Amino acid sequence: MAKAIKQIRRIEVSEEEKRANDLREIEDALIDNKDALLETLNVVGGMKERGILSLLNGLFGEGDRVLKVLVELLNVPENTAALKNLMLLVGAAGKINVQDLEPLLLKVNAGIENVAEHGEDAKKTGYLDLLRTLKDPEVNRSLTLLITFLKGMGKDTEHEEKVNDKSTPSENRQDI
Repeated sequence: MAKAIKQIRRIEVSEEEKRANDLREIEDALIDNKDALLETLNVVGGMKERGILSLLNGLFGEGDRVLKVLVELLNVPENTAALKNLMLLVGAAGKINVQDLEPLLLKVNAGIENVAEHGEDAKKTGYLDLLRTLKDPEVNRSLTLLITFLKGMGKDTEHEEKVNDKSTPSENRQDI
């Protein structure tokens, strides 16, 4: 029968061996990420050439003062309202169905091109000319599209609105 082990000796790694292992691990990571590191160095070099690194160093050095100035700028009611409006616009832009909007934008572009080509015609449009134009299939399609758009704009969307406060900005303003 074997004797019980009463003492456990740990293998001690010398400081030199630990340092060599760490260095080898760093070298392996550098080799594995060579392309990413080279691109990062190019970006940092470009930032240095344009003075961005100096600017960032200055900002970090004076961080508290810069932060105080930014907070004071954002605390102005007009800027607060502008940020709020910007956030609402970004949220509204996220609701736009781009696939449905693309054909409409193409038609708007075609209309703009048509105005650019024929907008300076000296001929005036009379009542009879207007009535004749209504028979034109392109004009008829455009008017139908416009009327459909206006009907959609007239729908009740109050339940979808995020801002239900209908007061004017001057009523919401607080004097400091």
